[in-house]
Amino acid sequence: MTATKMQLVATIVSVAFLLVGALGFVPGITTDYSQMEFAGHESGAMLFGIFEVSVLHNLVHLLFGVVGLALAMSWSGARTFLIGGGVIYLGLWLYGLLVEQGSDADFVPLNDADNWLHLGLGLGMLILGVALGAEDRRGYHDGDRRTDRDEAYASGGMRRRDTRAERRSRRNDRRTTP
Repeated sequence: MTATKMQLVATIVSVAFLLVGALGFVPGITTDYSQMEFAGHESGAMLFGIFEVSVLHNLVHLLFGVVGLALAMSWSGARTFLIGGGVIYLGLWLYGLLVEQGSDADFVPLNDADNWLHLGLGLGMLILGVALGAEDRRGYHDGDRRTDRDEAYASGGMRRRDTRAERRSRRNDRRTTP
């Protein structure tokens, strides 16, 4: 089976999440690595010296990447991953804006850089999912099952079967034509 654009994009995004999740555990790439906490805003570790991370934060990125790769196996799964993931990241952006840093509700280490990243990821994933869905709308995406007959129709090597209404119309035309 050939991957659609939707599946390809979802795979690329998933691999990026896997990469970021793994890099969060690499000392040097993650500065102040010794200050990393399991969860919470007390974690002092910073991915690339910019983004606050924790063990849980990194594990969530890894899980997101694995789920994305699994969903990218089908067109509908890839679309679900991009649109659903976009909504989740927009929710994280709102969480970062609305939850007071250092409060009891602040269980995810976030800073302004994380908030801007979440906004960009959320919008990007959502836009890609919707735009690629509109582009592929005329394709065969019900479980991504495209048969040899479908391929033959698409290539012009086989004539499409007439619908019942088309056959009835032709029959009626023959009866009324002298």
